[in-house]
Amino acid sequence: MSATAPSRHPDAKPETADPAPEVTALETEIARNTDSYFRRTKAVARRFGDRTVTYAVFMRRPVIFCPRLMVEWLEKVAAARGVSFKIEPSFPEGAWVGAGEPLVYLTGSFIHLVDLETLYLQKLGAACVAAYNAYSMCCDLPKARFLAMDARHCAGNEMADLMAYAAAVGSEAAKRDVGAMGFIGNATDAQAHFFGNVGGMGTMPHALIGYAGSTVRAAEMFVETFPGEPVTALVDYFGREVSDALEVCRRFPDLAAEGKLAVRLDTHGGRFIETLDPAQSYAVLERHVPNAIRQYRSDVELRYLVGTGVSAAALYQIRDALDAAGFDKVKIVASSGFSPTKCKVMASVAAPVDVIGTGSYLPERWSETYATADIVAYDGESRVKVGREFLLKR
Repeated sequence: MSATAPSRHPDAKPETADPAPEVTALETEIARNTDSYFRRTKAVARRFGDRTVTYAVFMRRPVIFCPRLMVEWLEKVAAARGVSFKIEPSFPEGAWVGAGEPLVYLTGSFIHLVDLETLYLQKLGAACVAAYNAYSMCCDLPKARFLAMDARHCAGNEMADLMAYAAAVGSEAAKRDVGAMGFIGNATDAQAHFFGNVGGMGTMPHALIGYAGSTVRAAEMFVETFPGEPVTALVDYFGREVSDALEVCRRFPDLAAEGKLAVRLDTHGGRFIETLDPAQSYAVLERHVPNAIRQYRSDVELRYLVGTGVSAAALYQIRDALDAAGFDKVKIVASSGFSPTKCKVMASVAAPVDVIGTGSYLPERWSETYATADIVAYDGESRVKVGREFLLKR
């Protein structure tokens, strides 16, 4: 270990007496939101001298690598502080990364990096896990299109950005690896750019059905307000999923024939869809995929197959009803709890679904999203706490 006192970092510029307002706002944000021990460490380093340090950033579980929002923020801070950081991603965006593998090496002034750790880790971990989940879902159901409907479940706009970005990265990785259709968009305008769109996607919530008084009338109102647009009718409000789906198709036969009409099934887990019960649900799967219910299934899997809510049996029942009535070009949109596990079960029985609206790629166990950073070198000399030697550059 060198006994030489650390000196001022060569990239650091003298602090100006009157920083620009945007720089002041950024520094205030950092100071308010970082851990206090990092601010105290920064003060110590200012008193005793700077060093060039290298951080290794890693996670404890497999992920899909999503560094962009973290990197952009670090570059913004570096520019505001008049310094430069050497940011070395270990993998390309969208790559699968194993547990414990260093994701990024970050080198620069200790004074200018030490108070950033809290904030840049927040911009990495959750996105990487959400992307992994989105990737898994798209790979399991490669023929289905996905719509990110997670904004309502996010803790503010910053999280919504992270989750939309993650869904887009996971989707692109699935397109690359298995030719999946992947995510075609999301529900909000603010995050639409992550999917190459100019605006959010979606047609009607339950509130519109209640307002209109009937499913058909809600569809009519939508068509009158947005003429020429494709229509997705939500059909579970009144518990008449099959009947209302058919009534909407009969009301708009031209849209149905042109493939511009879809029905969305969002039945909650407290009841079966119209025409189904436990016995009928088993019968539906027996007709279409008889081996599915003869295999070993957990309670969760059985619920997704033949239980209440939007089950595989429910999707087959709606598809059968539409086809029998001559509406084979009408698409089925499914939502309500489509997590990675549910998607895997649906894939195992080739459930007939064209689009899945989901927010369930958001991490279920938040503890799995924790990214961690450790310094692995001071002034070019390798040094890391005992037990983290696997982070050292090879």
